[in-house]
Amino acid sequence: MSNKVILVVLDGLNYQVARDCMGYLNGLLEQHRATLYPIQCELPSMSRPLYECIITGVRPVESGIVNNHVVRLSNQDSIFSLATSQGKSTAAAAYHWVSELYNRAPYDAVRDRMTHDESLNIQHGCFYHWDHYPDEALFLDAEHLRQTYNPDFLLIHPMNIDDMGHKFGLDSRQYRNSARGADIYLSNYIERWLEEGYQIIITSDHGMNNDLSHGGILPEEREVPFFVIGDKFTHQECQVNQTDICGIVCQLLGLEHSKPYSQKLLAL
Repeated sequence: MSNKVILVVLDGLNYQVARDCMGYLNGLLEQHRATLYPIQCELPSMSRPLYECIITGVRPVESGIVNNHVVRLSNQDSIFSLATSQGKSTAAAAYHWVSELYNRAPYDAVRDRMTHDESLNIQHGCFYHWDHYPDEALFLDAEHLRQTYNPDFLLIHPMNIDDMGHKFGLDSRQYRNSARGADIYLSNYIERWLEEGYQIIITSDHGMNNDLSHGGILPEEREVPFFVIGDKFTHQECQVNQTDICGIVCQLLGLEHSKPYSQKLLAL
């Protein structure tokens, strides 16, 4: 039985924009091959605090990663640390803040951009430090890691949607078109991932507002999508919290853990 998971975090993707603009994912929904749940992100609705929340199941006000400028390793059990300690392999194609949280801090591009070290929490990594790093390249990086190292858990974290939101705002063609672009890139890989035995989760850390920012409690900043694709999900109506994501992935990976998760979501 396969217990492999790909978690895609489309940085800065608002729920309604995902619903309106991502034709391929919505096509899977229409054919009952995927299910979309709305999630309200934790606070503050900022990136680094919510990476930590997604990967550890701990709210920012409890983890201490309370803004984007807290540069230190996580002190919580994470999907990465739980997986590696229990003999699973891990990989990530992600923004460099993820490396700083789970591998080494501060990030040193020469040392850390390409990471291959079995002793680290993220054993195989391709990290980037430019917000405009092309999503297309990031998905190629991720697929190279997947095909080369066959990880049990792979995190894929592109940044262009968030970057366009900061430049042009929520209600802009640039932001919406960036979401459409990510949907196209995903359409090139999802069937292959399913054939290779992966369960797939696609979500976001936070949304976006028309002030070209996020961080507060506006619905457009907090409401994010949570797509699930794969036969280990019930695809039933249920409540999913952002703090459940870590535990859901741990359950799918077959890990021993004490994280919260949505039991009704999983067909295990």
